[in-house]
Formats: sequence, C-alpha cells, structure tokens
Amino acid sequence: MAYNLHACGVFGDDERNLSIREFPAPSSDDRTAFERDRDRIIQARAFRRLAGKTQVFTSRASDHFRSRLTHTIEVAQVARHVASALGLNVDLAETLALVHDIGHPPFGHAGERALDNCLQRHGLRFDHNLHALRIVERFEQRYAGHRGLNLTLASREGIVKHSRDYSAKEHPELAEYFLGQRPPIEAQLIDLADEIAYLTADLDDGVESGLLDIGHIRDHVHILRRSYVPVERAHPEAEDKYIFHDALQAMQKTLILDLIQTTAANVAKSGAQSLADIRQIDGRVAVFSPEAEAERLEEKRYLYDTLYTCPALELEHTKAEEVVNELFEYWVNEPEELPESYFEEVETEGLARVVADYIAGMTDNFILLQYAEVRRRIRSGRVVSKSHH
Repeated sequence: MAYNLHACGVFGDDERNLSIREFPAPSSDDRTAFERDRDRIIQARAFRRLAGKTQVFTSRASDHFRSRLTHTIEVAQVARHVASALGLNVDLAETLALVHDIGHPPFGHAGERALDNCLQRHGLRFDHNLHALRIVERFEQRYAGHRGLNLTLASREGIVKHSRDYSAKEHPELAEYFLGQRPPIEAQLIDLADEIAYLTADLDDGVESGLLDIGHIRDHVHILRRSYVPVERAHPEAEDKYIFHDALQAMQKTLILDLIQTTAANVAKSGAQSLADIRQIDGRVAVFSPEAEAERLEEKRYLYDTLYTCPALELEHTKAEEVVNELFEYWVNEPEELPESYFEEVETEGLARVVADYIAGMTDNFILLQYAEVRRRIRSGRVVSKSHH
C-alpha cells in the first residue's frame, strides 16, 4: 500500500533550504543534492572502513556474519522501502541510512562503551552520532578547497538527530540543526529501519553461529513464531533453516508494514500539512504501533538475554574493552607516538579527544595490530613505529 506524505517530506522549498552546504559546490550534473551526498558518503574512507568493524560477531569468526557495512546496506534497503511507500524523499532517506553508523568505533557496542568510559575519566563523552558529524565535517579530507564532505544541512541534521534529540542548553554547538524541533520524517524513520534490520539479522547470525537455536527462538519470540507457523505449514518437508529464513523475511515485512501504516496514521491524526508542521509535533511520528512495539521489545530482550550477553560474546567484549583501554592510556601517556596528522590536532581538540578520534576510526584488525605492537613496545622498551592509518 502506498501513501502520499510528499507535502510533509523534504521537497520543494524545504529541499532547497535544506540543501545548503557550508562551501559552494558545482550543481551542473543531473543528481539531486541528496544523491550527491549519498555518493560522497559511499566514496568516503570512513564508510569503507565499516567493512572491518564488528556488528555483533567479529569478521574473524566467519565471512558470513554481518559487518557494520553489510548491516548498513540492509538498513538502507529498509529505509528506501519505507520512504518510497510513504511518498517521502527516498534519496535523503537512503543517504541517512548509509551514514547512520559511520561514527561507530571498532568492536561494536563493547568498543563504544569502552571508549566512552575512557573519555569520562577526562570529563568527556563519546557519542557516535556526534562523532559521525565530526567525520563528515572534519576528518574526511577529499577536496582541495575544504575539509570534510561538505554535506547538505539536511544530511548533517539527520546524522545528529536520527536516533535522538539534543537540547540546545547542553549542545549549543549544534544550534544550526533546529534543536527543540523534530527532524524530517526521512530522518525519523532511520532509527526504526536500523531496528528492523538488526532484529532480523542478529537472529540470523545468532543461529549461524550456533549460539541460538531455531526451536528456542520460535518458542520465545512471538513475532517470529507468528511468521514461522504459516511457512512451516506451506513447506512441511523443508529443512528448519529454510523455514526459519522465510520466517525472518516475513517478520521483517511485518515490521516494515507496521512502521509505514503507523507513521502514515500519525501524520494524518496530527493534521500536519508540511515539514514545518512535522517539526512542531510533540514527539516523533515515525514509530511502531503499540502492538508491534511490544513485540519488538520482547525480541530485543530475548537477544540481550540469550545472545548479546552470552559467555562467548562476553569474553569478546571483555577483550575489546581491554584493548581499547590499554591503547587509550598508552597514547594519552605517550602522545608523541600518535601519527603526526593526529598529533597536530591536540592543541585545538585536547589530547583525550584526539586519542579517542584515532581509536574510533580503526577497524577491528587494525586496532589489534596496534595493540600487539604497543604490547611489544612496552615489553621491549622499543618505540612503536608511527602509523598513517
């Protein structure tokens, strides 16, 4: 079913106003401003490094497990589907989906938690949304005339606000991003597209890993069971793994359809006729229905209890936290061992933030190589060779 929320999306005058870039850029080709943002993100080094960053399982365990990059592609698929069905700006939705995880450090949420703990000892915090903004505004250096990717205002607002709202009092540096107002629906739907993608993928990877059992999932995750039973009846002779795969796809479609229908209903109920109206609504319009939200929470709790905190992954998380902590303390105490390009930032950004920036940009393999080298240096007293990662 298709809906027409075109008037409430980023089109027309809103698109022109939100297509502003910090630096002038040629506009002679036939791409939209958001298609150009998408292409700049895809060509960014930070985007490519997502291939080497953990989603749930490290890529060292199996070539078939999702990385941050493959997860991101799956989120983009969902975001395009939802935006298209609602009559929204598909180019902007896809762009925001592709960039939504670009600020994540190595080792998944364990690495992010460890880096945040390190920074808290220096009175700072690590926020992957704000780090993503720093990446696209400062760290990506691809153009002769300026630092950063020079993305549109809409893309930068979506990077900041797709999953949460920031207060102007706590973050005055974000004033240009319409703090105190809701983001466009295209940005609002990204966090839910992310949820849909990883809830499906994590069950899949969990079974692939041998840590989750299909029968146990079916007995404890209601939305999966509702999807599983019809497939099993239609294909009684099929192997469980194929029935499970079809059930996962059906579950994903159920969540996508619910998000589309609920968002459309919320916009209609609000009476919104424009993006300006959407911005003033108290709360977000892109949400699941109460029923789907309850099932989502049930599945998320199941994954947390049976997969994310299982002994095998907890061991990996402990190792990840150890690596991040030791490297952070090493470079804080030995700043001259940082690459020159980072060392030059210390005066303006502060040492702790620069060290965190360096670590956050690493892939899983690269940080482990650095860890091994630093450990050898500590044992032998030799100076570690500087990297230009």
